[in-house]
Amino acid sequence: MKLYRTKKGIVLQTGESYYLIDQHWDELVNRDGLYRYLQSAIAGARPLSAGDAAGWCENEVLPPIGTQEVWAAGVTYLRSRDARKEESKDSGGADFYDKVYEAERPELFFKSLAHRVAGHGQMVYIRKDSTWNVPEPELALYINSKGNVEGYTIGNDMSSRSIEGENPLYLPQAKVYERSAALGPCLYVPNEPLALSNCIHMSIARGGKEVYSGSVEIGRMKRSFTELAGYLYREMDFIPGCYLMTGTCLVPPNDFTLREEDRVEISIDGIGRMVNIISYASNGMVAAI
Repeated sequence: MKLYRTKKGIVLQTGESYYLIDQHWDELVNRDGLYRYLQSAIAGARPLSAGDAAGWCENEVLPPIGTQEVWAAGVTYLRSRDARKEESKDSGGADFYDKVYEAERPELFFKSLAHRVAGHGQMVYIRKDSTWNVPEPELALYINSKGNVEGYTIGNDMSSRSIEGENPLYLPQAKVYERSAALGPCLYVPNEPLALSNCIHMSIARGGKEVYSGSVEIGRMKRSFTELAGYLYREMDFIPGCYLMTGTCLVPPNDFTLREEDRVEISIDGIGRMVNIISYASNGMVAAI
């Protein structure tokens, strides 16, 4: 099943059928056995035509998030470790990434509050003070307030590699800024855990021409979903649940950096696709001191 949060309400897709769910997003998703609950909710939901639902889910769609925080895991794939080492070799921080990849404890960091998250079809931003910016396509987990993984979505963990490479302590500035995260297009709620053989795909287009493409199996991740969720929830409460991006393995070449108006398309087998356009934040967003 797929849940779309749209400007006209929450749309539930099951097979080729669509329903309008009249509930608050946080209340709807934050429960154990979400798949079973959605099955039972169909009886009281309003059916939608395929045409109306398709229009809402493409043109009226919002990121599938209510008041949840977004967190992220780093260096969960071998290629990610190697990329971090490459970007930080001049600063002397390369050894840290070897250590965190091999360590028992994963790297976890705060990524975004809900109001800064972009959705499918919306802009994500690159920093003006960074010379090396990349998208990071990731599987994102929805974890309920009890720490149980109940759904999945596509994540884009935008990263300013020149800033993180300068000093690992600059990670918050490299990762956390306006519209540095995207989630979408839906929350995928299967009856069984997502198959690790499913693939993450990413393509980047510039001026209508593809300049990067790649795919990777989710199963190449070193950490398990329950392991990452367990560490995140050890000393933290998330009352409405939480989203956790699980890391990336698709890293463009070192001579590549995003430009304004680039088009990033990320898809995950079984979930769908999310498209974002690259831009800069408006200077008008900065409040006068």
